[in-house]
Amino acid sequence: MSLVKRTKRSETHFGQVVIGPPGSGKTTYCGKVYKFYKEKLNRNVEVINLDPANENMNYTPKIDVMKLITVEDVMTNLNLGPNGALMYCMEYLEENFDWLLNQLVLIRDSYLIFDMPGQVELFTHHASIKNIFTKLEKLSYHLCAVHMVDSHYCSDPTKFISTLLLSLSTMMQISLPHINVLSKVDLLKKNSSKLDFGLDFYTDVLDLQFLLELLDDGPFTKKFKKLNAAMVGLVEDYGLVSFVPLNVNSDKSLLQLKAAIDKANGYIYGSGEERSIQALLSCAVGARTETERYDADFM
Repeated sequence: MSLVKRTKRSETHFGQVVIGPPGSGKTTYCGKVYKFYKEKLNRNVEVINLDPANENMNYTPKIDVMKLITVEDVMTNLNLGPNGALMYCMEYLEENFDWLLNQLVLIRDSYLIFDMPGQVELFTHHASIKNIFTKLEKLSYHLCAVHMVDSHYCSDPTKFISTLLLSLSTMMQISLPHINVLSKVDLLKKNSSKLDFGLDFYTDVLDLQFLLELLDDGPFTKKFKKLNAAMVGLVEDYGLVSFVPLNVNSDKSLLQLKAAIDKANGYIYGSGEERSIQALLSCAVGARTETERYDADFM
């Protein structure tokens, strides 16, 4: 009998699935949030690496897909390129779902963080990852997709609109509770002069007609006015995309993101974690300097 059929559905598990393009800071975030949840919130937590090309982990994964299959082995044995090899690995993991579930059922009373590969096709139209987490959902794994994109895309209207379209496409394909995150937002402080609008415009995705005007005035995009209008209209019609800013070096920023994720996946923390949060927040008591108020806008 399949392990899927024998798994008790009464057991409830919570966690987050960390996705996003290469270089968006997924693995760094996973390591930081693992340490933050464990040491400062007293939350039992485990990281699961499902990236078969992840060789720079800053954490020790409880489950590592590279023990099942790696991109390097697939490229060598099947003569595939890196993108094709990564897709093959995810299809192989889907076919060997019991390998993953056999190890997941051994993890008791722990919050789960899934570190995922960065190839965007895996989350926009390829089905394997969606199928894997659909199976886990049916087994009472309450997960939230945390979609990370580098905040430097805010400095270019064309890059930001592509980020909006990518986020929207990913939300609709993955079909999990979803939080979009602007990572490395602390670096915006150093490059704030390059932004056309304030940070709230990009996080709340405010009136995109202002963005459309910039696209229509751009030297390379003004000849595509109808296409620009169609892309902006698509994002506005769905009205689903907004972002949580993240500075992984800020406890306050990690707490704000944690609150959004816990609300999305339904996680209810215990009294020990609640006391830890109150202790962290109490550190912020007192008047802030002008510099601190400015920094807080980029937390």
